[in-house]
Amino acid sequence: MPLFLNTLETMATGSPKVLMIGQSYSFSKYFDLAFAPEDILADLGCTLVRDRLELPRYSGPIACLDFLAPYLERNLMHVNPISEAARREVMVAPTLLEVCSEVNGQLNIEYPIAVSEWLKGNLDYYVSAAQNLLVVEAKQSDLGKGFTQLAVELIAIDQWSDTTQPNLYGAVTTGEIWKFGRFDRSSRQIFEDRNLYRIPNELTDLLQILIAILKAE
Repeated sequence: MPLFLNTLETMATGSPKVLMIGQSYSFSKYFDLAFAPEDILADLGCTLVRDRLELPRYSGPIACLDFLAPYLERNLMHVNPISEAARREVMVAPTLLEVCSEVNGQLNIEYPIAVSEWLKGNLDYYVSAAQNLLVVEAKQSDLGKGFTQLAVELIAIDQWSDTTQPNLYGAVTTGEIWKFGRFDRSSRQIFEDRNLYRIPNELTDLLQILIAILKAE
């Protein structure tokens, strides 16, 4: 696996602005940093672009939809998903497990990777299929800070993964709301989608995107 060396020579330009040489940063720590995401990503040699992304869409039948839609509706009737554990168990994990059944994928939960002192920790969800997908649970339902964590983890996967695909995809979610991101590996740009997908009302749209990404369509 490629190794990302935590030295000034690996940075895009000059000295780091906000990250400290010799300091250790886990993925979850980036969520708590008060710095602008643009400055954090600049220290990791990347730039941030906010736009409405044209994400791939799967146009075929989705076998799990008839089960998953009423299942999530029922869960929300009986569970108030205010904690991370509740959101994970009643919203996020069931959705990703059904998507894995559609694409014959593997769901890795709390998946540890270590690239450098600045890029290490556990990935909340990492789905392995024809194309891989990273999913981050937004702590405190904060999609903004959650996306910063997602972006950093995509940068880590770029260095850690053996895949040669030009784009890496990820999503940050509160369980009921999903936001996507894309990492263009050649330009080293992180694209933050301005669209939001709400569950269960926009479940079909969400599943079409998740399945298309994982099928590499």
